[in-house]
Amino acid sequence: MGMLRVMSRRGDDKITWDIAKVETRDSDTLAAIQEAERIFTEERKKGATAFRVESGKTVERIDKFDRTAEQIVLVPRVVGG
Repeated sequence: MGMLRVMSRRGDDKITWDIAKVETRDSDTLAAIQEAERIFTEERKKGATAFRVESGKTVERIDKFDRTAEQIVLVPRVVGG
């Protein structure tokens, strides 16, 4: 399963898709990926930082959406004052 998690005041919002169904061009999977990519791009424009989280691997900062990632976490820009 692929997952995009967007951290917010409410906790986190999640969008999931079945990575195995990407190859079969499943319409629900492609729609979920398209929405996740849209949110990823929108949040990155606002200054969010993105991380790829994979079991057994070191967390990696990313700049581009990766539909094959096990999990992508978006952390909004922290504004102090």
